[in-house]
Amino acid sequence: MAKTHVTMKVNGAEVEGLVEPRTLLVHFIRENLQMTGTHIGCETTHCGACTVDIDGMSVKSCTMFAVQAQGSDITTVEGMANADGTLSALQEGFRMMHGLQCGFCTPGMIVRAHRLLKENPSPSEQEIRMGISGNICRCTGYQNIVKAIQYAAAKINGVEFQEAAE
Repeated sequence: MAKTHVTMKVNGAEVEGLVEPRTLLVHFIRENLQMTGTHIGCETTHCGACTVDIDGMSVKSCTMFAVQAQGSDITTVEGMANADGTLSALQEGFRMMHGLQCGFCTPGMIVRAHRLLKENPSPSEQEIRMGISGNICRCTGYQNIVKAIQYAAAKINGVEFQEAAE
């Protein structure tokens, strides 16, 4: 099968490669670019483990071809840290609030939460739950994931995180 040349920006860096037209974006990211933070889960868009940010939208990269991302600006979980290498507010939130257990869903969850907070910097608990509803976690029950996102929102907004009484 003939290969197609693709170029895109991933985590701020221009990248290019030759791909078969049927190559999924998740495979291009993991295999061609050697960025294995984006996980392959269900390959049917149900789990969200492969979520990346493309041109300001959360996209499940398991059902998008790499050729469809031609010229796009993509952010993966590897691009979530601060420029100085320190943890982003979301990464810190997941760490501080114990927002992960096995960690398989975490990259997609963090990337999706990043876009959610860009669109709504002060989401309610219900808005967070709706915002991450396309990402499945089989371990945590979501309580600490929600707390992690609330923690990040508070930090981004410069206010002290107040854990809700249960």
